[in-house]
Amino acid sequence: MTEGKDERRTVKVSKYLSKHLRHQPERIGLTLEEGGWVGIDALLAAMDAHGFPVTRAELDHVVATNDKQRFAVEGGRIRASQGHSIDVELGLPEATPPAHLHHGTVAGALDAIRAQGLRPMNRHDVHLSADRETATRVGARRGRPVVLTVDTGAMHRDGHVFHFSANGVWLTRTVPPGYLRFPGPH
Repeated sequence: MTEGKDERRTVKVSKYLSKHLRHQPERIGLTLEEGGWVGIDALLAAMDAHGFPVTRAELDHVVATNDKQRFAVEGGRIRASQGHSIDVELGLPEATPPAHLHHGTVAGALDAIRAQGLRPMNRHDVHLSADRETATRVGARRGRPVVLTVDTGAMHRDGHVFHFSANGVWLTRTVPPGYLRFPGPH
C-alpha cells in the first residue's frame, strides 16, 4: 500500500472503532464490559464477521498512532477513552482542574450556549481542553471555530466534579453560562 492509502485505512479503522466502542457496539454484536472494555479477540472477530476485517497489527497501529489517543488497551482488552453516547461508567477518578480550561465550538451554537451553558448533548459529559490550540481544532471540525474559556477553578470551588481521561480530555457534566468567557467580536 502507498503511504496515502495506509493513512486513509488508518483513519477508516479509527472511525469504525470509535463508532462501535463509543456509540453502537450492539451493531456488530458486542457487549461492553464494565468500564467500556471489550476483548480484543472478540472485537476483531466481530469486525471480521461484519465485513470489516482488521488485523491485530492494524489495530495496534491505530491505537498507537491516533493523535487524540482515543483508545486504551489493557492486556487483551480495548476501550474508547471517552466520548461515549451509550451508558458507560469509565471509572475515572475525580480530579482538580486547572483554573481555566477551553471549549471549542462554532458561532452558530453561541446563542444556545449563552442561554443554557455547555451541555453534553448526545454524550455523557462536556469535553474541555487544557489548551486553546486543541479547543480550536475541536471547534474547527464543525466550521469556523470559536474558543470559549471556562472558569473551572470557580466551578470546582462551587462543587462541580471533574474527571481527567487517559488521553488528556477534561470531563464534567455541564458548564453553566456564568462560568463561561466568550470571545469579543471578530
